[in-house]
Amino acid sequence: MNKTLFSQIQRLFERTYAQVGINLEDCLIDRTRCAQLSILAGKSARELSELARTFLRRAGDQLYVGIYYSRWLIEQLEQHDPRAGLSNRNIRSLIAFVEEINHALHAALQFKSGTREIASEDFARNLELQAQVDTYLVLLLFVAFFRQTQRVSRTDRRWLRFHLFARQCPDAFHNKNLRGRYLETNQLAASYTQYLDTLNGMRRLNEIRCFRSLDYGAKRERILALMDSSAN
Repeated sequence: MNKTLFSQIQRLFERTYAQVGINLEDCLIDRTRCAQLSILAGKSARELSELARTFLRRAGDQLYVGIYYSRWLIEQLEQHDPRAGLSNRNIRSLIAFVEEINHALHAALQFKSGTREIASEDFARNLELQAQVDTYLVLLLFVAFFRQTQRVSRTDRRWLRFHLFARQCPDAFHNKNLRGRYLETNQLAASYTQYLDTLNGMRRLNEIRCFRSLDYGAKRERILALMDSSAN
């Protein structure tokens, strides 16, 4: 049986961090369920992308996860499968696809480790920051796979950064909280991934594993400290 793009990405994250213990593809929901959960999520959820969303709900010691992808996004990835090459035709769809898997996986891992405040702002920012960092690293792997030298050029990195960081428009959010969340995490992720680019493979792996174990405040302080040291 051919492995799906979804399962391959989940497996990649699990090899990097830890086994989540469930098949996240079982958490996929349809448009009707997405609409129902969006209403329950409140007014601010109306501003989130309609292309892809992850829903989290806690009931006692159980975490319920719902992952939604629009039909349009799936069609884009089917027509321009990133496993056959990454281009301007599929990079935005791949970013959205990877980020939702990442949100679900890290939420589940944090819940397994004892985190229960999944409705807190720090929890949301933690997931968003982690997703942007991990998605950048996934994009690098896709680009490197199709390079004969297996090396990613500066031009490649600028292209990836443009789509993942520069194209984001946090100021477009009307909700002040969402605007602050996406503005801060975008800036932190852009800075942290620049640092990761300076590390070799093993050092980078050790760094991101340690980084994942931190809460949001510690992640933020880690990145700000790195920025200060590079400025001196």
